[in-house]
Amino acid sequence: MAQRDYYEILGVARDAEADVIKKAYRKLAMQFHPDKNPGDKESEEKFKEAAGAYEILSDPQKRAQYDRFGHQAFSGGRGGGHQGFQDVDDIFSHFGDIFGDFFGGGGGGARQSRSQNGPRRGSDLRYVTEVSLKDVISGMEKEIEFDTDESCGECKGSGAEKGHHPETCPMCNGSGQVVRSQGFFAMASTCPTCHGKGTVVKHPCKSCKGKGRKAQHKKIRLNIPPGVDTGTRLRVATEGEGGYMGGPPGDLYVEIRVKPHNNFERRNEDLFAELSVPYVQMLLGAEIEVPTVTGKAKVEIPKGSQPGDKVKLAGEGLPSLKGSRRGDIYFLVNVQFPDKLHKDEEKLLREIAKARGLDVKGEGGIFRKK
Repeated sequence: MAQRDYYEILGVARDAEADVIKKAYRKLAMQFHPDKNPGDKESEEKFKEAAGAYEILSDPQKRAQYDRFGHQAFSGGRGGGHQGFQDVDDIFSHFGDIFGDFFGGGGGGARQSRSQNGPRRGSDLRYVTEVSLKDVISGMEKEIEFDTDESCGECKGSGAEKGHHPETCPMCNGSGQVVRSQGFFAMASTCPTCHGKGTVVKHPCKSCKGKGRKAQHKKIRLNIPPGVDTGTRLRVATEGEGGYMGGPPGDLYVEIRVKPHNNFERRNEDLFAELSVPYVQMLLGAEIEVPTVTGKAKVEIPKGSQPGDKVKLAGEGLPSLKGSRRGDIYFLVNVQFPDKLHKDEEKLLREIAKARGLDVKGEGGIFRKK
């Protein structure tokens, strides 16, 4: 069955601002929230559908991919992205802050407590790096460095000094929320004492000062394969944020930006450039030397070429990420006239004009480029 358009699901225009998208999602999430519709499978599916749309449209990079490629942007390995939410708890773990104002973290203290206190996977990280067009051809190894955090090794992420453990919060009894009644609804908010964790640390770890986390500066060497393009994302497993309470680390996603080249314009694996050719070589044909990304090569100018014609230099373009074939370079030919003519050259041209029956101006004067 065809997937519905994400903008249609949330009921927003395609140029909607981020706050409009968030507001629309909050409205749908509240309407179809499982705690308001217990046992209603249709509401649960709509809840998941809205969450899937918000996952894409709330992320500027994913939204740009979706606007360009539609649902195909997130299938067949194109850049990662939305895979759909199979479980409601997945939605709560992704968007707990969205629900905090009206359901206190997604619909129940048990969910909040498990999310904060149990083993939990670290977040994925995004890193942007630039490469040159020459690097696209050869590929490269590049060292990148960034800051993240991980569980404290001394307290294993608990925040408590050795020999002690976090204790149940007396304010919320471990739920991570305090609940107050407002008319028809029971409104939950984050506990101000434990800040949603459900526990308090009376004897904080000296190494991390009770936070359970420590900053880490990472340096890793990244292999960038030939053929990457702006927007290509490389996944480096387990190099993201450290896990919580013994949970696994997240992944690092490195996004590629290819620097603009002074001479060439890229279109997939092919390159395009302009080439000025002396008028005599345009008329008579020639083999001339031209620049490439990595050096120089020779290209054939056919006899009688016209301004605006294209000549191809096969196999000197960019490699493909999907195979070994390289693209081509296409040169758009422009005619190059001299600033002035030598007397012998002008004499020969006048003879040619006469032979063709063409009227020309008298002798003398300078020929200037426009």
